[in-house]
Amino acid sequence: MSVDKLRQAYKAWQEKTLKNALEKQPERCETFTNLSGRPIERLYTPLDVEQMDPVTDIGTPGDYPYRRGIHPTMYRSKLWTMRQFSGFATAAETNKRLHYLLEHGQTGLSIAFHMPTLMGYDSDNPRARGEVGKCGVAIDSLRDMETLLNGIPLEKVTTSMTTNAPASILFSMYLAVAEKQKASWKKISGTIQNDILKEYIAQKTWIYPPNPSLRLITDIIEFATKEVPRWNTISISGYHIREAGSTAVQELAFTLADGICYVERCLERGMDIDEFAPRLSFFFNAHNDFFEEIAKYRAARSLWAKIARERFKAKNPRSWKLRFHTQTAGCSLTAQQPYNNVVRVTIQALAGVLGGTQSLHTNSLDETLALPTQEAVTIALRTQQIIAHESGVADTVDPLAGSYFLESLTHTMEKEAMAYIEKIDAMGGMVAAIENQYPQKEIANAAYQYQKEVEAKRKVIVGVNKYVMEDEEPIETLEITEAMEKAQIANVQRLRQERDQSKVDIARRTLTEKAATKENLLPYILDCVRTYCTLGEIVDSMKEVFGEYRDPGDY
Repeated sequence: MSVDKLRQAYKAWQEKTLKNALEKQPERCETFTNLSGRPIERLYTPLDVEQMDPVTDIGTPGDYPYRRGIHPTMYRSKLWTMRQFSGFATAAETNKRLHYLLEHGQTGLSIAFHMPTLMGYDSDNPRARGEVGKCGVAIDSLRDMETLLNGIPLEKVTTSMTTNAPASILFSMYLAVAEKQKASWKKISGTIQNDILKEYIAQKTWIYPPNPSLRLITDIIEFATKEVPRWNTISISGYHIREAGSTAVQELAFTLADGICYVERCLERGMDIDEFAPRLSFFFNAHNDFFEEIAKYRAARSLWAKIARERFKAKNPRSWKLRFHTQTAGCSLTAQQPYNNVVRVTIQALAGVLGGTQSLHTNSLDETLALPTQEAVTIALRTQQIIAHESGVADTVDPLAGSYFLESLTHTMEKEAMAYIEKIDAMGGMVAAIENQYPQKEIANAAYQYQKEVEAKRKVIVGVNKYVMEDEEPIETLEITEAMEKAQIANVQRLRQERDQSKVDIARRTLTEKAATKENLLPYILDCVRTYCTLGEIVDSMKEVFGEYRDPGDY
């Protein structure tokens, strides 16, 4: 059918069928918008995608620009890696949870560290008091990492570690445990988040200023590319950007702009993009707006493929492929009527799968109240397993491709994200944009606009601003006791008494000296770890040269 005939057919539909329907029953509101505030049209038709080439724009799975997926058969050959974010109290307690999850069908580990570790403090530091083990596991030294990974075969299980500012230290601890297990660095695999730029933008767990932080990240990428070739050296993360209140397009754009910055630093180091780019990975949020999230993932693949091939001249197709982990949106979960969160998480997880994720974490229903109980985390894992084995969505590749709405939305998001990236380029790159507080302001404005929509009830949150229930019964939650904190403090203090202090002093002094040079610091951090320096001591050794970051505090 010709374009003219299509226009005539839809015009006739509007003048007759639609007009009669609206006279009988008006629509629920004057305008419809998605979660990010984008207007949603009443109907999408072939006219909305008439400028797209089905071959070059939409394409086929496994082919550039990978809008339909990075593998030709996707989940028909291999399901996504199923992870549950796990970490609480002490290393011994978390080790029990990790074994439980593996026994119940989890296919990859995902470790959460407590706030003092993320900020570079040992558990006995006064700044850690009251926070030990509360939002993740306390890891103060190689001894804790040995306990955490006890009985876990590192050559057979992939491990994701959500750590950023101290990523070089925790990665070194993991490598040291692998040595003790006689596991080959060439065979172990996993991911460290290692993405400091989004910390300055959104999550705010930093230690050092941007340039020394980027130096450490480049050191890790350079070291692991040679020594730990199956390791994903960075997980460039939009998740926390979205949790801070960004729109989906902002999450997409700022994440890819961060990725551009990391690639540029590696190229400045003299690295070959086709040596390190295949081990870059990404990490996105799965929020409530089902189609917007699917479109975001498809646009991300297409954009990164073009950036890698056209901007950075990568020649290896593996360098063009955006591989990503997805986590359902913690900020979407509610303390009110927490069992509703099971439904939210299911929808979000389904969007991640339909969007082609390589790895997925489903949040537990109680995570707005505490770290998850064993029952809650089991339900979250079973959610993924039911999607994988009972829903049928994993049986065909990119099943929503060709949807007029989805393809139009994907195309629009790609254009809008690219406009953001070009604006950041014009500022001098992401570090300059952060220093100008550009992404911080954009996110703050987006969060403010969304909150106004919620308060005006133009956006409904079930159980919060509509369908509210009074006198809800509280649910059981996981408690991290003061006794656990005292036990961890005792552990780290005992370690300092038992280790060889002279070896610790030499290793720390050498690290400080090397931090003032341009040498790769990973070998020297590994030396500190092997002598049982604590994480806080290693951090402080580099602080002597790098200093500390101080946020301007405006956003």
